[in-house]
Amino acid sequence: MTKRIILCFLAFPIFVSCYEPERNCDAFKTGEFSFEYEVDGVKKSGTFTRTDAYSVEFYEGKVDSASVRWINDCEFVLKPLDNRGAIHYKIIKTTADSYTFEYKRAVKSTKDKLIVKRGTAIKTN
Repeated sequence: MTKRIILCFLAFPIFVSCYEPERNCDAFKTGEFSFEYEVDGVKKSGTFTRTDAYSVEFYEGKVDSASVRWINDCEFVLKPLDNRGAIHYKIIKTTADSYTFEYKRAVKSTKDKLIVKRGTAIKTN
């Protein structure tokens, strides 16, 4: 009996380490989405529409447009049309109607610390 319990504890990490979160990224390449973000501890929300080539965000009464370049099925780069710095996004988990992502600057700066943030987008259409 004791040997079986020990064997179960030894085998448990093997089963847990094999777990991969679901990533059906194709379902989120285009469409209309809502998202929440935080600025100085205050939660805010916005929406965006993404096509094969562009993403248009609506937040705080502003409109922000960017070109979209997919690196692979689950990673893409948004490059603002006003030539501000590009942002690299990686979809790390999906559900039926949302995805969780990480994002950071696409070009690393030697003088600034690299900051990776997380967010969730919900597909509304």
